[in-house]
Amino acid sequence: MKVADAVKKLEGRGALLVYPLQNRPEPPSLWSEFYPRSKMRWEWDSGSDNRVAGMWRLREEISRSGRAVYAKWFQSRATFFSLKLFPAFVAAINVHEGQLSPTARRLLQILEEDSPLSTKELKKRADLVGKSAEAEYDKATKELWRSLFIVGYGEIDDGAFPSLAIGATSLLFNSQWREAQKLGAHAAQEKLVEALGEESAFYKYFLKVRMAPARSAAAGKLTGVLRYEDLIKK
Repeated sequence: MKVADAVKKLEGRGALLVYPLQNRPEPPSLWSEFYPRSKMRWEWDSGSDNRVAGMWRLREEISRSGRAVYAKWFQSRATFFSLKLFPAFVAAINVHEGQLSPTARRLLQILEEDSPLSTKELKKRADLVGKSAEAEYDKATKELWRSLFIVGYGEIDDGAFPSLAIGATSLLFNSQWREAQKLGAHAAQEKLVEALGEESAFYKYFLKVRMAPARSAAAGKLTGVLRYEDLIKK
């Protein structure tokens, strides 16, 4: 498994999970691309398949290479996007900073000033250290992952185990971010349909993200939900 081979497979697909979801064919994954006839066993003991750990190391190398975009996106799972299709995902999801919760906006502001940061450092700067702040931090970062405001970019040693380095998309993938700002949401969605197909698990998940209630930063109330019928008509 090499970064160049993984990027080539990703460019052909547009998006890939790192590992398959319960060994199902959809959504496609790096594992299924490299080992199409092998079921993945999520075990890390002495008798485990060393390809599983190898795939995890490859994930770190790809994310750090800048040749693909890594985020905890599809159902909060490790997901890669090709550089070519990523702007369409950002533009089609079409979430603005003002729709984020105050905590998510605070985290994003920190990352927009300095990226990437380890989880430990990000929590420290946001004053979200300790078990009492864990739920708030997790909820806010989930918002940012889902709307692709943040990306993973390699790992940082800041304790017993390396932690994922997190950064603002606008800084680490500025070219793709600026391209997304020029795309209209409808045109971007058409690109996703063309690249993925309407039956793609990634596309269907995108629809769920788009239909999620948006929170008004000013009023703190729900601003409405996009209906599935409205989306498919556009």
